Amino acid sequence: MPSMRRVARRTARRTANRQADAAPPPQAAPESPDTSAPPAPAAPAEPAYMAELEQLNRLKEQGILSEEEYAAKKAQILGL
Repeated sequence: MPSMRRVARRTARRTANRQADAAPPPQAAPESPDTSAPPAPAAPAEPAYMAELEQLNRLKEQGILSEEEYAAKKAQILGL
């Protein structure tokens, strides 16, 4: 026959497990507002079309594109 101490431990363990299962999950503590200096502004992002225009310019400089082709594609990229 189990001893009283063993029964008490088992009962306490079961009760603790049931309470842990029934308890809602812990919520993260709300972040306190940062009162330090604001972060330095990030460098402005280069527009997506800039890389394409640079590549287009290199092709023109290499003689692969004519001035007319360059102008037409540039206008298309810039939406002119």
